[in-house]
Amino acid sequence: MAQSTETTDWVSRFADEVIEESERRAPGKPVVVASGLSPSGPIHLGNLREVMTPHLVADEIRRRGIQVRHLISWDDYDRYRKVPKGIPGVSDESHAQHIGKPLTSVPAPAGSAYPNWAEHFKAAMVDALAELGVEFDGISQTAQYTSGVYREQILHAMKHRADIDAILAQYRTKKAPAKKQQQKPLDEAELEAAEGSGAAGEDDGSSGSAGYFPYKPFCGNCEKDLTTVTSYDDDTTELSYTCNECGFAETVRLNEFNRGKLVWKVDWPMRWAYEGVVFEPSGVDHSSPGSSFQVGGQIVGIFGGKQPIGPMYAFVGISGMAKMSSSKGGVPTPGDALQIMEPQLLRWLYARRRPNQSFKIAFDQEIQRLYDEWDKLDAKVADGSALPADVAAHSRAVRTAGGELPRTPRPLPYRTLASVADITAGHEDQALRILSELDPTDPIGSLDEARPRYDKAEAWINTHVPADQRTIVRDEPDAELLKSLDEASAESLRLLLDGLADHWSLDGLTHLVYGVPKVQAGFSADAGPKELPPEIKTAQRTFFALLYHLLVGRDTGPRLPTLLLAVGQERVRVLLGE
Repeated sequence: MAQSTETTDWVSRFADEVIEESERRAPGKPVVVASGLSPSGPIHLGNLREVMTPHLVADEIRRRGIQVRHLISWDDYDRYRKVPKGIPGVSDESHAQHIGKPLTSVPAPAGSAYPNWAEHFKAAMVDALAELGVEFDGISQTAQYTSGVYREQILHAMKHRADIDAILAQYRTKKAPAKKQQQKPLDEAELEAAEGSGAAGEDDGSSGSAGYFPYKPFCGNCEKDLTTVTSYDDDTTELSYTCNECGFAETVRLNEFNRGKLVWKVDWPMRWAYEGVVFEPSGVDHSSPGSSFQVGGQIVGIFGGKQPIGPMYAFVGISGMAKMSSSKGGVPTPGDALQIMEPQLLRWLYARRRPNQSFKIAFDQEIQRLYDEWDKLDAKVADGSALPADVAAHSRAVRTAGGELPRTPRPLPYRTLASVADITAGHEDQALRILSELDPTDPIGSLDEARPRYDKAEAWINTHVPADQRTIVRDEPDAELLKSLDEASAESLRLLLDGLADHWSLDGLTHLVYGVPKVQAGFSADAGPKELPPEIKTAQRTFFALLYHLLVGRDTGPRLPTLLLAVGQERVRVLLGE
């Protein structure tokens, strides 16, 4: 077996383990890894860890030339539990009446192009996964159940209902432990990584006077799962049920009835056995007694299968947004993240941290620092100075076994692009003028060279930077402020203006604006920090604040070299009082 050279990262270690386990369980067959997603609302960035963890492992296995399938089970036959808040086209009045129906039987939000609730929320995730380069086999659980694919498994579960009930009974009487507090909470933007298949809140079976049953019919009249099985005959498979919602009752033959499903804690292990899943991660909630993963590890044996290798994955935090839950609208989704960041960056955030490590995804100013970190890593990988684990994470971010992800031809600094997009407010000709002046020795000839990164930075400015933080360049000089300047301040402006023409590039202006206070204090503009007294930093801050006030009427703003280029040399001279 070919061994990966990237042996220092968590992905390779899991791939080794999964390949070995797959050979033990099903020698010669493709390795099977799995994810489960419930399209009960917007599928958020915590849920994405449910997909990215097995994707990265499957991709490593594929890179080694071994056949692998990454299954994504769309749990679209789950019950509609509640009406999410804050989703356009959705209200309690319009959708509360559908609680208890399968997600595929609930109308999509008003104005949607999709036929039902599940397809509406599934579509956005499918698009995001395509942009992220995630290769998978999607399985609709509605299609599986309603076409009778699981009929034998359902009959088997009903036959062994006493065994299943005995396993579940071990946990029903246990008091749920208090949730452990993280030593370092992620902050108000904490986003808990949801259980893989989003079935939190489902009961574990129909338990009425006739005993326990691990199967729930959907009502033949109102389509809801608020039903109780009243009798079942193992020999004839005759099942009777009543609906507690509308009073409807009927008797059916389960060997030809396709309008119901196994309860979640039985359904999940059944699928492990049916699909031969070797690797499937799960959220931190599964670490508690009685969790779906723990109970499933016992129930799966009833179906003749084994529990998958399943790392617990930790929280995903969001900086720059309010606390989120997958049951509410307005939570950031992979699509939201991909509006403001390239897929390589988002892949890297999931690849560089082990599943049990928390991390944050930035929607605020922190995204600029993340991009700076990514660009430094990119440069280190290119010159051969990056550490092996960092090289591995970078490789998993920029390419899959199928090839390189599309990337920006000229990846200019994200913070520079954001500043340009902010200042030019959608005027592409102005943006191109500024970007072409960043490096006069190798000018950019078209905005397409800076895309898609430029578009992502522009989207971030337009959607995540408050209006009062946007940059608006003055129309006229601040005559009053210019008139009130002392001699030292006036001299600093003269030194800057005298050097503009010879320093009109990003690097040149950086040297110039930092150099003016040094020259005024009697030092060389090239003097390094170790050669300078501490008060030079204070003088630089004072000088920068003066420039911001004269250019944009505030004491802060985009990086000054970028701002000067954006304003243009002639206008800078006017605003600085030349």
